[in-house]
Order: sequence, then structure tokens, then C-alpha cells
Amino acid sequence: MTGGGSGAPERLHKRLARAGIASRRAAEALIVAGRITVNGEAATLGRTVTPTDEIRVDGRLIDVTAAPAVTYVLHKPAGYVTSARDEYGRRTVLDAMPPVPGLHPVGRLDRDSEGLLLLTTDGDLTLRLTHPRYGHEKVYRAWTAGDGDPTPSELARLERGLPLEDGLAQALSARPAPGGALVTLGEGRNRQVRRMLEEIGHPVVRLLRLRMGGLWLGDLGPGEYRELDSRELHHLLHPAEVPRRVWERQEAETLERWG
Repeated sequence: MTGGGSGAPERLHKRLARAGIASRRAAEALIVAGRITVNGEAATLGRTVTPTDEIRVDGRLIDVTAAPAVTYVLHKPAGYVTSARDEYGRRTVLDAMPPVPGLHPVGRLDRDSEGLLLLTTDGDLTLRLTHPRYGHEKVYRAWTAGDGDPTPSELARLERGLPLEDGLAQALSARPAPGGALVTLGEGRNRQVRRMLEEIGHPVVRLLRLRMGGLWLGDLGPGEYRELDSRELHHLLHPAEVPRRVWERQEAETLERWG
């Protein structure tokens, strides 16, 4: 295979990320699982490759000279699994997307949840958006059951922190919304919003993600998607640099439609 603009050796997991196969961490897992070969031999962690090396994933040849990385925002409908493939044959989010080689979801939304989900061919972007050290905020609109709507004092418990089975969980903010709450998190544990609200006696009946980093869902309908441009990608990673008028317009548009 041919490489990019340099013939210098490169770590295999970085090459796989650049090709849009997976994030660097996920690429390492593929290597450990024995799913990667280099020049016909099973790859090992720490392996370096050059542009002339033939790299295959599950027997499929990888071409890092393919089209530039692309990133989409999808309004994930309920009932879709956030995975590239599902062993039980359930619909995945890739079934809602165009057939772009290397496209994979960024992070997760559980099967029953809806809303903003990113999909990209850029493995490094996936790492920057999912690694805990970057702490990208996520905003969720929850509709709940239970005895009335969550009260401000109950939601304050989410901000103080609740002990869950996997440790203390704390919302950056939690405020009332008609029929439920609007919750902002700085982390993304499995079904965290659902578990936190259930802990205060208000099980979630519908959950919709409205924002990730500096990107709002806007009026994108269920199952609809669009490609992000370079400006949106920058705002996604650097929310503090989004112009105030742009932020306020996108927030108002999103909350008017979904809040």
C-alpha cells in the first residue's frame, strides 16, 4: 500500500487511526485480538510500519490514501444500537448512514436513547472526544415517570453527587424541564443519566442528547444526518470559542424543538 506525504515509519495503531479504522485505543485492541496482519504476519503491539507495508484488518486491505476524514452528526432514533455491527442482528447506527469506509460511532448512546451522535472516519477525533481527560460536556433532555416531576431539591442531589454501583456520579448541572429534567454531564458512564434519575425516584421514560461539546442537535429530525464542516469541528472541540450569538441561537433552536 502507499502512504501519505511521508515515508517515515509510523506506529501501527496510529496508522490504523489515520485510516479511520478505529481510535488508537480501539486499534490496539484489534492488534491484541489478532485481527491485524502486516505483510501477511500477525501484528504485535508497538509495531511500526512504512508506506510500503501491506496492512490488513480481518483480511481486508487498508488504504491510508483514501478520501480525507469525514464526520457526521446523526439524530439517532430509538431502537438503534450504537455499534458498527451487532452479533444479534439488530439495527445499528451505521444502517442509518451512507456506506463510508471506516465510519464508526463516537462514544455511545444506549439502544433506547435518542439524539445527537457523532460518526467519523477520524480515529484521532474519536480519541479526543471520548477520553475522560478532555471532559467534553454532554446535555441530555430526560422525560421521567414517578411521583410528579423532579423537584429542584431532588435535582440538586444530582449536582452534589450520587453513589452508584460504579462510584460517585455527579452532574455539572441539573434543572427542571416540563415532564422531566435537563442534565449536563462532564463524563459518560453507561446509562448514567438514567441511573441517576432512577436513584432519586424518577425513572427515565425517554432520553434525548441535545449537545456534545460545542455542537447542538438543532432541528435535525430522528434518522437525519449531515456532515460537519471545519468550523463546526473546531467548535465541537473548543466550545469556549463558539461566538456567543452562534451559541445562543443554536441553544434556543434546540430547546425550542426538543426541550
